[in-house]
Amino acid sequence: MAFFAILFALLIEQVRPLGRGNPIHAGLRGWARWVSRNFDAGKPHHGWVAWALAAGGPAVAVLAIHWLLVLTLGWAFAVLWSTAVLYVTLGFRQFSHHFTAIRDALDAGDEALARKLLAEWQQVDASELPRSEIVRHVIEFSVLAAHRHVFGVLAWFSILAALGLGPAGAVFYRMSEFVARYWRYRSRMQVQPASEALQSAAARAWEVVDWVPARFTALAFAVVGSFEEAIDCWRNYAQRFPNDNDGVILAATSGAVNVRLGGEGLKFRSSGLGPEPADGTDSTVSTPGREAEIGHLRSIVGLVWRSVVLWMVLLALLTLARLLG
Repeated sequence: MAFFAILFALLIEQVRPLGRGNPIHAGLRGWARWVSRNFDAGKPHHGWVAWALAAGGPAVAVLAIHWLLVLTLGWAFAVLWSTAVLYVTLGFRQFSHHFTAIRDALDAGDEALARKLLAEWQQVDASELPRSEIVRHVIEFSVLAAHRHVFGVLAWFSILAALGLGPAGAVFYRMSEFVARYWRYRSRMQVQPASEALQSAAARAWEVVDWVPARFTALAFAVVGSFEEAIDCWRNYAQRFPNDNDGVILAATSGAVNVRLGGEGLKFRSSGLGPEPADGTDSTVSTPGREAEIGHLRSIVGLVWRSVVLWMVLLALLTLARLLG
């Protein structure tokens, strides 16, 4: 029934996206702060305990509710619960408004506004970027955001749901990404900073958690894009990005739509209020391909949506096979 939960969640999210500053996300931020404040004693094993509690606690709670619904009210209510959880954890509308606003500004020829919107989105200094570099960074940030908000969630949810663990995978994946980013950001802002041990544990855990989903996303981009070029870039350029998982995704994206990605990254603006920019944009080595231009933004939208369709077709076939079997 995972197919129906994902389908309903995506449809609802397109019609009525979850607003920023909602109480659920605020509660999860409070949970991460509480865990770091009470369990982060600065030792390596304390870091792992805090991470396991922060990322695994909500996932276990979601799983418990799932099985309570299955045992008391039936699978139909469990599917509704999975849909509700996916609505919170999965979706384009959690980041796509940034992409759309920058694309519209570039379409209108207002590069100053595009730089301002990019700076506000990623809390970086974009004041001197030329047009092609604005487009390049928007592509990189948007592709990584699509992976973390959509494809990575789909991967973990689908695998764990097949094992009878309901929507726990979606929550575990999103919380693993969130706490690694959030604790690093708070330390940079000097606001209840997390210890180095806690940041290290969260970062290492996130690399492991995202290893398989990143390669699923890269493979999907290759299948729905230019396959040979995507695989070639994946093999020869992924390792040149500082972050291995992000590098796989960006390299595959570069080959799939023939756009040059990588190069000098934007610098984090320490006075800002947002998260640190993705590690995958800090490379000094570019992939082959054409210089980024406005048309590539439309290509990226098509690439992402075709990948979603691919995921849904595969899940539909698996669901049909299970029903017939």
